[in-house]
Amino acid sequence: MKTTNSLERVLAVLEVFSEQRLEWTPEELMKELGYSRPTLYRYLKTLREAGFLMPTRNAGFTFGPKVVEMDYLMRKSDALVANGLPYLRELTAKHACTALLVRWYGNKILCVASESSAKNPMSSYPRGRPMPLGRGAIARSIIAFLPRQRLMPLIERNLSDLSAVGLGTTPEEVYKSLKKVRKAGFSVAHGEVTPGAVGIAAPIFDAGGHPIASLCLTMAGHLVTGAQIDLIGPEVQQVAMQIGADSFPVE
Repeated sequence: MKTTNSLERVLAVLEVFSEQRLEWTPEELMKELGYSRPTLYRYLKTLREAGFLMPTRNAGFTFGPKVVEMDYLMRKSDALVANGLPYLRELTAKHACTALLVRWYGNKILCVASESSAKNPMSSYPRGRPMPLGRGAIARSIIAFLPRQRLMPLIERNLSDLSAVGLGTTPEEVYKSLKKVRKAGFSVAHGEVTPGAVGIAAPIFDAGGHPIASLCLTMAGHLVTGAQIDLIGPEVQQVAMQIGADSFPVE
C-alpha cells in the first residue's frame, strides 16, 4: 500500500502540468500538492533523472524528453494507430476533411492520429491535446454507446457542457438524447468544439464490444450540406467498425 501511495503521489506531480501551466517551480508545487520540501525534492529528482521532467532557466520544471520517447513508442505499438492510418488516408482522399482517431481515457478524449486534405484544416485539437468529454460529435459517439450504469455518472459530471449544446437540462433528458445517437450509429455536431466546423463521428469498439475510441471527420460547415452529412455518417460508421475489427480481432 505504501508503494502504491508513493506512486500516486509521484504521478500527481506530473498531473498538475497542463496547457495552461507548462512550468512549475518547486515552491508552487509544494503549495499546490501539499508535499513537504524533502518529499517533493525527492520526487523531482526521480522524475528528472528518468527524463520525465527537466529544469528551466526560471528555476522551475517542465516536461522532459522521456515524454517524446514514449510518444514515439506509442505510435509504433498502438494497433489502433497502425490499422487506422490507411483508412484515414482513404477518407481524406475522398473528402475535403480532417480525419481523426481519438482515444477515450478517464474524463478526457485525445487525438492519437490524424490526416487532412482540407485546404484550411478546421480543428482546435491536434494530436495530444485533450478534448472536452461534454461537447462535440466525438464525445457523443463514444459515451452514447456505454451501458446506462456507466453513462449516467459521466452525464452528471459533464451536465453543464451537455446541456449547453442542447442535449437536455437534466441527466435523464441527456440520456434520451444520447439514445438517439446510439440508434443512428454516429453523431453529428455543428461548431461545438471548433467554430464553423462540422464533426461526424462514430465509435470504435474493442474485442469485447466496448466503445474505447472514435473515428471523426471534421469539415468546414459551409462546404457540406445536410444531405451529404446523411451519406457520410453511415460511411464513417462502417469504417470505424472496420478499424475496430482490424485492431481488436475477436479471438
